[in-house]
Amino acid sequence: MVPLPERLRGKFIVFDGPDGGGKSTQIERVVRLLDGHGVPVARAKDPGGTPIGDRIRHVLLDFDLSEMDVRCETLLFMASRAQLVGRVIEPALRRGEAVICDRFVSATCAYQGAAGYDMGQIIELARFAIGRTWPDVTIVVDVPPELGFQRTGRPVGAGRSSVRENGQRMIFHDAHVDAMEARPLAFHRRVRTLFTELGNVYPRPVRVVDGTADVEVVHQRVLEALDSVLSTAGLE
Repeated sequence: MVPLPERLRGKFIVFDGPDGGGKSTQIERVVRLLDGHGVPVARAKDPGGTPIGDRIRHVLLDFDLSEMDVRCETLLFMASRAQLVGRVIEPALRRGEAVICDRFVSATCAYQGAAGYDMGQIIELARFAIGRTWPDVTIVVDVPPELGFQRTGRPVGAGRSSVRENGQRMIFHDAHVDAMEARPLAFHRRVRTLFTELGNVYPRPVRVVDGTADVEVVHQRVLEALDSVLSTAGLE
């Protein structure tokens, strides 16, 4: 059988999940694995990752979202993705590179969904924004919110913020801490639940990996999940 790194050539892989799950570490390990096998890699991040996308990210990060209608907020995320797909992801895939992306539509499904918005509508909006360029697989690195916030050193539900509680700012590592603190633990538990249920509604394969173990064990689980999807979907 062709080695896994070679089978990832020309594939679009997304890592997502609750804060503190360790997805960034797993991204670095997969990128190193691909580099070591001579497989070209394009890195992407959502939102942002392009000059225009970074401007949109600035609007989402640095302004009081309590004044922003949730439809506007969601459309801004989708606009950033449209630019990322058109300028980074699709060209890299055409060049035969493996694309490794930090968050994608899956994040909006979980975080906006936890705020009560319909996942089906989010996915339909994404179809317009990204067309047919869905990930070949989304790896959700799953941890309980209590552990995730322990890892990041952020308290949960300890404060109040002027940022609207149904916003997505908590998914950014560079968001203000009070935006993280304002969400009650129940919200983060709902986010986690939606991530674990994402495969029931998402257009492309989702694999949930237990992220509570040490880094090497989680890495092996990630590789097994990737191998499983590529094999069963005939993507070898």
